[in-house]
Amino acid sequence: MFQIKNKFLNQLFGSCLDLLPIFVVVFVFQVFILRQAIPNIGDMAVGAAFVVLGLTLFIQGLEKSLFPIGETMAYAFAKKGSLLWLLAFAFALGFGTTAAEPALIAVANEAARVASDGGIIEQSEQAKNDYAFGLRFTVAFSVGFAILFGVLRIIRGWPLHYLIIPGYVGVVIMTFFAPATIIGIAYDSGGVTTSTMTVPLVTALGVGLASAIKGRNPMTDGFGLIAFASLTPMIFVMAYGMVL
Repeated sequence: MFQIKNKFLNQLFGSCLDLLPIFVVVFVFQVFILRQAIPNIGDMAVGAAFVVLGLTLFIQGLEKSLFPIGETMAYAFAKKGSLLWLLAFAFALGFGTTAAEPALIAVANEAARVASDGGIIEQSEQAKNDYAFGLRFTVAFSVGFAILFGVLRIIRGWPLHYLIIPGYVGVVIMTFFAPATIIGIAYDSGGVTTSTMTVPLVTALGVGLASAIKGRNPMTDGFGLIAFASLTPMIFVMAYGMVL
């Protein structure tokens, strides 16, 4: 019990150090550059404490739950020897974690609001909800496909750059043909998908799978799934905009 408490306190202190540069930057610019008093300093202090505590608990959750679960399931699927079930699990994992990604939900809702204000879609709640829903699940489907393809790459031993370079060439080419109103959203979608929900489980899946397959190196083969998860949303969202 004492050991767990000591580890938690060390992690809490580490989170404070990690967030300290952000607090210093905000304080310096607010006080010395803008020359304004910090508003609601009590609320901000409480909020900062919540951020530190939340980051600490999140990291603890990754270490205790998400990383071990991802690696264990990947290892079990590899030992089971069923490629179909492994690929189905990879797709479901990518789709499910992305659909639940808070950053993606926020960006999809904001994109729907701006599209409605700009006259791209009807100015109604139904139209905005449909647009956000379509965008969100297009990205989720693209990440599911990306993780499936990334798992297949690990199994087959394909070099990562053979797949990433043509993918980004495809993104550049599609940029010339996609509607201007969707390009920025598509590029941002590649970033918001790789956040708090997706990254831990997908990384654990890749490392666990590479560790379980003979001849694969977890360092060279286990990582790279996140690169696919960042790439495919740009392609799928631009295609979504062209079709819509």
